[in-house]
Amino acid sequence: GPDGVVIAADLTPEMLAQARPQAAAARAALVLADARRLPFADAAADALFAAGLINHLPDTETALTELARVIRSGGLLVLFHPAGRAALAARHGRTMTPDEPLSAGPLRRSTAASGWRLTAYDDAVDHFFALAARS
Repeated sequence: GPDGVVIAADLTPEMLAQARPQAAAARAALVLADARRLPFADAAADALFAAGLINHLPDTETALTELARVIRSGGLLVLFHPAGRAALAARHGRTMTPDEPLSAGPLRRSTAASGWRLTAYDDAVDHFFALAARS
């Protein structure tokens, strides 16, 4: 909305440089930050959109707990990737396993353990989408 603020965060300066033109067009701020230690106050945000984040984290539950810290109660977490898990696994030359962080069971457990309630899960061929609400 007109009073909203969009902040894009990434761990690498290279990814922030890639995002700079889109961020400028969207009037979004860019922040160099680790998802496991965000430089934001508790309950400072209404929602988080995480594209391709979870598979890059060494400890899913720790990062999800940190994401929950900065989201107000009832706020949302959107996990997204423009390819489904099977397509990503094939692209990287590996097979999917049921214990991967984005598999339905592990994701449901890690979100619940870190202050989220998983409300939607869609692992399609052409995208991955999960939605969680802050408890």
